[in-house]
Amino acid sequence: MSFESAVSPEVRANVDEQAKAFATASPFRHLVIDDFLDRGFVDQLLREFPAFERGNYFGEDGRPGGKSTVDSMPQLGEAYRRLDEVIQTPAFLDYVGRITGIDDLLYDPFYLGGGTHENRHGQPLSAHIDFNYHPSERWHRRLNLIVYLNHEWDESWGGMLDLYRDPYEEPRPTVRVAPLFNRCVIFETTETSWHGFDKIQLPEDRPDLSRKSIALYFYTKERPVEEIAGRHTTHYVNRQMPEHIVAGRVLSDDDVAELRALVAARDVQLRMLYEENGKLLQAQDKGFGGHLLYLMKRLYIRYRRRTAA
Repeated sequence: MSFESAVSPEVRANVDEQAKAFATASPFRHLVIDDFLDRGFVDQLLREFPAFERGNYFGEDGRPGGKSTVDSMPQLGEAYRRLDEVIQTPAFLDYVGRITGIDDLLYDPFYLGGGTHENRHGQPLSAHIDFNYHPSERWHRRLNLIVYLNHEWDESWGGMLDLYRDPYEEPRPTVRVAPLFNRCVIFETTETSWHGFDKIQLPEDRPDLSRKSIALYFYTKERPVEEIAGRHTTHYVNRQMPEHIVAGRVLSDDDVAELRALVAARDVQLRMLYEENGKLLQAQDKGFGGHLLYLMKRLYIRYRRRTAA
């Protein structure tokens, strides 16, 4: 399948306007494109979308959760095999590069962190910036491209793609994007491209609904020096205290449930951080380097004791 047959002709004809919109967008460079893919093609992608149980639906805490991902895209069916072929063509990479002003883009054949994403009722995604280097290659992560596959979506259901200026300082997103069918969102990944989505709250009479999308990540071998940072994993910011929780308010059952969820989310994050810290300390203790570090620490502590006496 070619780039020309996959992406709708109306979209391909508006590259200059798309580039201007991307360059001037706030709170960071991004672009929303409706009717992105050929209609027959995107319909087939939805038909071949994998069942929730086929993907990885275990959270970072190791427990089953409300999000399922599949990164083996070419094995999902004919449409996904063709999508995999298209996004690595020079024509597609050049098109995205012209919009974003980023040359020499690389597609990720491993789909690490990407692929199909499905999120069920009750699932949020905390504001975050993404990991900044490819996990196995020395590539800089530069762009996210997401295509949504939801025929129905109402803002009241949550799950809106939220773009933040700084979630530590401004808990309200600057931009909200509904995850509507065949809508594409392209945004840069930098140390300030904070994004996430609010908790999905679907109608009780529609248990069949979920939030479906395809996430594609693009890289380069180099990036501007002023944008380079030390390697890091995804950096999450837990939701702030709801603005309606104020002194004198009588808490409702929903308020109490929300506060408990916030505390639980922080507990999970703290437990994960302590576990990661423990693994790092244990790794330091192993081997010759670990033993040498132990001896140096021992000498330093004995020296401090002598000088303190």
